Amino acid sequence: MDKLTLMEIFVRIVETGSFSAVAREMAMSQPTVSKQIGALERDLKTRLLNRTTRSLSLTEAGAAYYERCRKIIDQVQAAETSLGTVQGALTGTLSLNSSVAFGQMFLTHLVLDFQRMHPDLSVVLTLNDRYIDLVEEGIDVALRFGRLADPGLIARRVATAPVALVATPAYLEKRGRPSHPSELIRHSCLHYTYLSTGNEWVFPSPRGEVRVRISGTFRSNNGYALRDAMLAGHGIAVMPLVFVQRALEDGRAEALLPEFNNIALPVNAVYPSGRYVPDKVRSFVDFVQTRLPGIPGLEPA
Repeated sequence: MDKLTLMEIFVRIVETGSFSAVAREMAMSQPTVSKQIGALERDLKTRLLNRTTRSLSLTEAGAAYYERCRKIIDQVQAAETSLGTVQGALTGTLSLNSSVAFGQMFLTHLVLDFQRMHPDLSVVLTLNDRYIDLVEEGIDVALRFGRLADPGLIARRVATAPVALVATPAYLEKRGRPSHPSELIRHSCLHYTYLSTGNEWVFPSPRGEVRVRISGTFRSNNGYALRDAMLAGHGIAVMPLVFVQRALEDGRAEALLPEFNNIALPVNAVYPSGRYVPDKVRSFVDFVQTRLPGIPGLEPA
């Protein structure tokens, strides 16, 4: 195996903290990855990693070697990218990630448009609603709603998503229209299970935020499922306006308590920090920043 590939294996092990993750990423067996790192250490005549059954850490020599390898790999990627730029085409593979609902409703179409503009570029789009480690999963760019707490990521805001409190006219006729957030405790509220505030909905007001502990009979980790439950009359939901804009326009849903719900979530394109950013990533981020505000329910960054 050539030295550059060994460096890439080593770097990815350091960044993911996992031999098995790198084995999956590079389509190798875990013993093969271990064997290659052993060969690299023998060639360098020094130990790079301290390994136990439960932990993985860099030696002093390994830390220094990692920094040099990372720079070399970034320079190689930059050279390949500059060649693609000279040739007037984006090449390679672009790995993207998004939530299921946003991906199915909007992002897939945008990605296909982007790929038509760059036919030599391969795209891998994964959709899930759980938090994923971009480095470990080998993701180039993810689109995420809300504020980010991971210092290892670079975030570029590409749009803004106003939030709506919504229900169907049939549900409101049956259960009544709340006139204040505190009245939501008497309603069936559709709960997003990954909500950072748990089972509390938070509303800003001139007198300070209002927190309401919600309850209901339907919960999901998927925005699509919550939207469908709301449209079926199962309760009140809080969600980005982009998911319910058409339902509001055609009367299938109504917005509630607008005076307490002037909330907007940032929509960010995020990617790992401390690494060279390829042109394919920059181009895609520029593209979505231009195109996302054209989607009803989203606003410019």
